[in-house]
Amino acid sequence: MAAPVREKPATVQAVAKFVRISPRKARLVTDNIRGRSVPEARTILAFTDRAAAIEIEKVLSSAVANAESNPKLHWRGDDLVIDEVFVDEGPTLKRWRARARGRASAIHKRTCHITIHVAQNAAAPAPAVEKPKRAPRTKKKTEETES
Repeated sequence: MAAPVREKPATVQAVAKFVRISPRKARLVTDNIRGRSVPEARTILAFTDRAAAIEIEKVLSSAVANAESNPKLHWRGDDLVIDEVFVDEGPTLKRWRARARGRASAIHKRTCHITIHVAQNAAAPAPAVEKPKRAPRTKKKTEETES
């Protein structure tokens, strides 16, 4: 018998490919923001002194912009939480450096693919559709009420 399928909440993603940062160094930064709210993650990235934080902040801003501009979702950027974030290894650029006695040593310039999924915070209220307001009713004065 097959296991019951769970419905995952709606998520929006952004991907940056071929970023010239080592995946290992980028994962050190992404581990700090996993599962946090978007404003909190932006604050953490702003005060992180690593080059990867700049690239990850760009991807996070893109994911939030994708979520806000989706007409089916009506999400606000401050109500979002980082559902998933992962860094995959990209292609490695292989270069050579001349060494002593006619030898050469390899230089590996690593690249990575950064993916961020954002979702609506479970504690955040659903966006309410406002009804058009109408003018307040006024009571009619009748002869019976005056006497």
